[in-house]
Amino acid sequence: MVNRQYELGFIIPSNVAESDTETVIGAVQEWIEKNEGSVTKVDYWGRRRLAYPINDFREGYYVFVHMEYPTQRLGDLEHNLHFDERILRHLIVRLDE
Repeated sequence: MVNRQYELGFIIPSNVAESDTETVIGAVQEWIEKNEGSVTKVDYWGRRRLAYPINDFREGYYVFVHMEYPTQRLGDLEHNLHFDERILRHLIVRLDE
């Protein structure tokens, strides 16, 4: 399987305690590594105001993860991110070589 470079950005809702954000980030890293991917960088921006309300939240914790991940397994990761209530929004972008 060929691993490509991706950036995953996601927002943790503000009702999650800041001390628990590490747990959420750790869970995302586990999902990536379980599917034969690897995390190369985690960029935690902290609590920020959202551009528009999402599910009645006006703030959230922004996290960006650079990873090498198999393209064939992106659906599995998307599924986990979509159905975890600790993640408001996510976006996966392929980085150009």
